Amino acid sequence: MTTTVRTPRTRPLTIVAQDPAVKVNNRILTAQVMVPAESLARGPRGTRVHVVDYDASTGALYEPFEYPHADGSFSDPFKRPNKRTILEDPRFHAQNVYAIVMRILGRFEFALGRRVSWGIPGHQLKIAPHAIADANAFYSRDDECLAFGYFPGSNGGTVFTCLSHDVIAHETCHALVDGLRKHFMAPSSPDQAAFHEGFSDIVALLSVFAMPEVVTALLDRPAGDKDGLQAENGLIDKRSVSMEALRTSVLLGLAEQMGQEMASVRGDALRQSVQLTPSVRYLKESRYMEPHLRGEILVAAVMNAFLRVLNQRLKGLGGKKDRFLNRDRVAEEAADCADYLLTMAVRALDYCPPIHIDFPDFLSALLTADHEIRPDDSRYSYRSHLRQSFADYGIEPGAKLADGTPTPDGQWTRFDDADFNYDCVHFESLTRDVDEMARLVWEHRDRLHLFDRAFTEVVSVRPCHRIAPDDGFPLRETVAECRQHVTVRASELKSKFDIEPPVGMPPNQVLALQGGTTLILDEFGRVKFAVYNSILTSAQQSRHLDYLWKYGYFEKGASLRQQFSRTHLRRSLGEVRDIEERW
Repeated sequence: MTTTVRTPRTRPLTIVAQDPAVKVNNRILTAQVMVPAESLARGPRGTRVHVVDYDASTGALYEPFEYPHADGSFSDPFKRPNKRTILEDPRFHAQNVYAIVMRILGRFEFALGRRVSWGIPGHQLKIAPHAIADANAFYSRDDECLAFGYFPGSNGGTVFTCLSHDVIAHETCHALVDGLRKHFMAPSSPDQAAFHEGFSDIVALLSVFAMPEVVTALLDRPAGDKDGLQAENGLIDKRSVSMEALRTSVLLGLAEQMGQEMASVRGDALRQSVQLTPSVRYLKESRYMEPHLRGEILVAAVMNAFLRVLNQRLKGLGGKKDRFLNRDRVAEEAADCADYLLTMAVRALDYCPPIHIDFPDFLSALLTADHEIRPDDSRYSYRSHLRQSFADYGIEPGAKLADGTPTPDGQWTRFDDADFNYDCVHFESLTRDVDEMARLVWEHRDRLHLFDRAFTEVVSVRPCHRIAPDDGFPLRETVAECRQHVTVRASELKSKFDIEPPVGMPPNQVLALQGGTTLILDEFGRVKFAVYNSILTSAQQSRHLDYLWKYGYFEKGASLRQQFSRTHLRRSLGEVRDIEERW
């Protein structure tokens, strides 16, 4: 009788859990993570990721690593690596970037319930672990790659950005968000400029906290702690997991351990976000017009919501008279909490408008997407904590009723399709065909807030299959993205669109007005949400044009100055953090 060897669906690979600065018992903290199992070519090179270890600064090409594969099993060639292997072996560096990129890709696909494309034409994103001798790391759409730099450290060694989990996750997130919402990279408003940076930091931080190994290490405070709250015999004092203690010991502890060497690449985003005292004034302050700083407001709002939820979950551990809690259970709760918030954040992208994203829109997308998959929020009150945390930083939901007043629950209003004609389209094609969706959109362009004299394109139709956590039933949706643009002269803005041109803009200035609608269809192919930013919304369009004009977008060379690689390089060089430097 022949025995069939089943190929596993996942494989374990060892990574640096945060970066080499984070140690446990003087050993670099590593973790073994599960990534999709695939037959890897030399590189490693898989279906979605191709590690090309070429150093442009020296012209060196490292030998591609060939993974052992025998008898249908997938081994981890770097299980329990020593310090020298982690810091010096380029083959481990290649595995580290491959595994972390694939892990983040897998988290996006799990949350969205479908395959997710990069923001590049092909299937394989190139990754260069030792791309340049520079304190920089960036995503380049033109080069179809993630590039990681290296530079001399203060102790005489070399600092590799390809060994930092949050830097790799951050840049991977740029490539994925670019694939989901390509126009989010376009300059539009202070919030859109900051969204890519803030959202990528949120994904990076939550993905780190979703690993129990990291949380356990942070909870193991060193002996001699002045408060006497360190872990002992697998137990920790309840006082060490209070709301304030979590903020100062766990979050700030991570910020301190991430290492001064990497501050020039990642900035001080985590430290500043954790210490950012809630205030409604930040969004209006001039210094928070800079994308990285403004993005920290978004990070602070989400991470404080994380602490609120975690604090509530930990209250259920142990009795009222118990002074100590099991450390591993605390770490497990923190990892589960981070994992669910990460899923919420990624899933919200489907419920965002296709362009002109702002923080209030993202908050409404968060609330709506989670409600659709999990209507009952009573268990840990994720949505309530998010609303409160965002409000602490002056961010209210963007969802409005027909009369312009905010919706009571902060969610997008259900679309009334009673007068829609679905007889003009075919259901099966509607769930996957852009031309079929274009027919539905065009037939109902007025109801969908589209301008019939603009160039209109349905750029994506994505069927989704998600599993509800409460009852286990599938939620089937179709997400369609429709974008519009029209080119006009400044002299035509008032007469044709009721838009006041920015003060000082020449009448013959050529510019583009952009807008669009995101459609969410239910399992029967009926529109249940239409999230839009219309070309015809004059007040919103005026704000975008004023912002772009004020900060020099229409000047020659502005498109070059906004590239991620240039933005990150300027930060690493310590240039003035000023919005004029960014656009």
